[in-house]
Amino acid sequence: MVLDILLIVLGTVCLIAGIAGSILPALPGPPLSYAGLLLLHFTERVQFTTAQLMLWLLLVVLTVLADYLLPAVGVKKWGGSKWGNAGCIIGTVVGIFVFPPWGIILGPFAGAVLGEILFARKKTPEALKAGLGAFIGFILGAIFKLSVCGWFIFCFIKALFIS
Repeated sequence: MVLDILLIVLGTVCLIAGIAGSILPALPGPPLSYAGLLLLHFTERVQFTTAQLMLWLLLVVLTVLADYLLPAVGVKKWGGSKWGNAGCIIGTVVGIFVFPPWGIILGPFAGAVLGEILFARKKTPEALKAGLGAFIGFILGAIFKLSVCGWFIFCFIKALFIS
């Protein structure tokens, strides 16, 4: 009983941190929310099926991949070259490790712009357009993360109080 309460409280904290992590680049939003569901699963009160847990894990993996790939896709869709795409990917990695937490937002944009200007020899307006594509990709990734974390919160509440 006491352990169940502790797991439910920790699960709730993970879900709240997951929502925050969907917006704040320093926290891994969907993995934290998934951890919240796992904590609830380990209580005596709620048991999710293996299929549910595996499907949710797959959703987390896809969300994490999309979070890194969508900015590069945005560069391509907004007229960027392979250099802008490479710059976006490099900017994302550099941003994550060198300039957290804001580097994850600004890194893809700056990398795409620099890649376009320095290596593709594009003019500043074209380079900025590719950078905007990277930023839009980042925003779409954040929306996707928020949606997944919101779904996990719904599943948590439904399993705990409705089922």
